Amino acid sequence: MTMLLSHIPGMFTHPDTEWERIKDEHASPTHIYVAYIGLLALIGPICAFIATTQFGWRIGDGELTKLTVVSALQLNVLTYIAIIVGVFGLGWMIDWMSKTYGSGHDEHAANGIALAAYSCTPLMLAGFVSLYPVPWVNMLVYLAAAAYAGYLMYHGLPHVLGIEEDRAFFFSGAILTIALVYLVTTRVGTVILWNMGFGPQFVYG
Repeated sequence: MTMLLSHIPGMFTHPDTEWERIKDEHASPTHIYVAYIGLLALIGPICAFIATTQFGWRIGDGELTKLTVVSALQLNVLTYIAIIVGVFGLGWMIDWMSKTYGSGHDEHAANGIALAAYSCTPLMLAGFVSLYPVPWVNMLVYLAAAAYAGYLMYHGLPHVLGIEEDRAFFFSGAILTIALVYLVTTRVGTVILWNMGFGPQFVYG
């Protein structure tokens, strides 16, 4: 567990070297999920739960708004599941598409899942900003995290999957498209769940 988490600083200070370490390490998808994704994916939901139930937020000069504990728990459990499923799906798709871009299939999609997991590190760490529930601040932090995640993905493709840099650019675009489709799908799913009676319950004042 400690070994996988030790990759976090390297993702920000020397990502190219860190990608080589990750490739040589060749951890199994199960190990990555238990010791890395499963832990980091908790950051955003836990911070959001604390912020929305204890601190609340205001829009303009409006009154303080919070979520009920039950409502916040439901929403953040669903968010955690969405993150876990999303990283796995993205990793599997990376492995599946990699053959088209000059890489080979890896047993159990281990390299694809590793690439997705470590590239998403900035997005999962950005979950700490949820403790400060101001929408525009959260949006800016997550946009910056998404941009750096894309940068990590682009630089990780040659190291982890052995894809040439010129092909990596187009592959990164394909991966981004898949990620956006998943994001839209989760938003549509959220609306459907809300219409089924699982919407947020607010507390004012």
